[in-house]
Amino acid sequence: MIDRRRWWGIEGDTFRAHDFLKGLGRRELLALGDLDRSIHIFRSELLREGLSLSEATARLCRALKVAGKVVPMTDDPVSTMVSTPQGEIHLQEFWVGRSGRPDVTSIRFRGIEDALPSLEFLAALERAAEVGEPILIGPSNPVSSIGPILALRGVRDLLGGRSRRGEGKRKRKRSRVIAISPLVDGRPVSGPAAKFMRAWGFPVTDQGVADILACADLMVVSPGSDYQGPSVRLDTTMKDEAESLRLAEEIVRIADEVMEPGIEAEAV
Repeated sequence: MIDRRRWWGIEGDTFRAHDFLKGLGRRELLALGDLDRSIHIFRSELLREGLSLSEATARLCRALKVAGKVVPMTDDPVSTMVSTPQGEIHLQEFWVGRSGRPDVTSIRFRGIEDALPSLEFLAALERAAEVGEPILIGPSNPVSSIGPILALRGVRDLLGGRSRRGEGKRKRKRSRVIAISPLVDGRPVSGPAAKFMRAWGFPVTDQGVADILACADLMVVSPGSDYQGPSVRLDTTMKDEAESLRLAEEIVRIADEVMEPGIEAEAV
């Protein structure tokens, strides 16, 4: 279904609604295809009918025959806001509307203080801990993509194995966390990760990524990385579907292995 040439949008989609709206004078930040837009309309209608984001996502997955289980991090509204010398703007405005050009002074997650993890997300984390399944953190922007998830109330405690309120000081079972760095040879492959990491006061290095996450037992880094912590070195570039499948198979193999403390290996 996904457009494998651009790796976003729907394969074979058209953009008549997008072009027509622009012709009417509407500012369209993102070029949404007609089929892609219909998915957004369907989801928005479900939310207006009173369904939670989790319920709407489940309905959408069933309609699209998605085999895997997809759950949102929260059913509450959370937005990533970017502070620039010209003022605070939404992430979409920063990255799409202004092409990531403004300098960044800080990033915050509006609404995160009142947001709670979705019940499905919490249940998935707890199930993984009970059966000892590893948790994989993909090679996404550690600030704007992974950051909001980890900032949710209780998520870091679950990943760290610490007890929640009312459970005393008992150490909880926990999953091993494997994080794939979004950096290749010290540089982000795409996106504003470098600007965002610096705005948070972290160096643009694999160590900086690990410090932001603060929960990874094992980092997957590129062969030329100078990361000193527990790690596996792999070619993490994904230029096409074959490379993506190759990396996914390597990550699954790593996840299936018993990870001893202090493990470090190299594979290219």
